[in-house]
Amino acid sequence: MLVERGLQAMNVELVSDAYAIAANYLRRSGAIPDTLATNDRLLEIIVKLLQHGEVNKIRLANKAITHFETQSEARAVA
Repeated sequence: MLVERGLQAMNVELVSDAYAIAANYLRRSGAIPDTLATNDRLLEIIVKLLQHGEVNKIRLANKAITHFETQSEARAVA
């Protein structure tokens, strides 16, 4: 899933863990569908946060959830 998108091997586990945490929360809240497919928008947010220096998986997941929900609300208003 993540390796094919060109992520560095040293960050795959961190991104994978943060994605699993964030996706689980967003699925349970109904923000994303309950499927096995990767949500590309959520993955992009996590990768960008990682590139900006966030390396704690819990903070990474929480910030990604906040960004995802904020973007979703902005799209709903527009």
